[in-house]
Amino acid sequence: MGILNTLLRAVTWWNGSTLNTAIYTRRKGVKVGEDDQGNVFYETRDGKRRWVMFNGEAEASRVSPDWHGWLHHTYKEPPTKAPLAHKDWEKPHQENLTGTALAYAPGGSIRQADPAPRGDYEAWQPE
Repeated sequence: MGILNTLLRAVTWWNGSTLNTAIYTRRKGVKVGEDDQGNVFYETRDGKRRWVMFNGEAEASRVSPDWHGWLHHTYKEPPTKAPLAHKDWEKPHQENLTGTALAYAPGGSIRQADPAPRGDYEAWQPE
């Protein structure tokens, strides 16, 4: 790990774990499991505290419902020991694109490359 990566970890929380979290995890954490995105889940030896070390950007929507339930003590056992039953109609996780260039923009939106004028819209003009 280069000096720049160490500096980034010390001052940012959105690029994975901070240096303090990494130290705490090394001292007190017990690895419980890992999800398909590479996020690693830990708990303290007494099981009272649970947390996730994100693989990349720290984005809460990247935690699956199974692991979310375990993190919040809804489920006693982690999905690695007691996987939840899933319905056939459940869809796989999709990244939240809100606020990005890939977010949905309806027709006529100024974010469209060529915003088409809408015939059902009349701009308000003050009198």
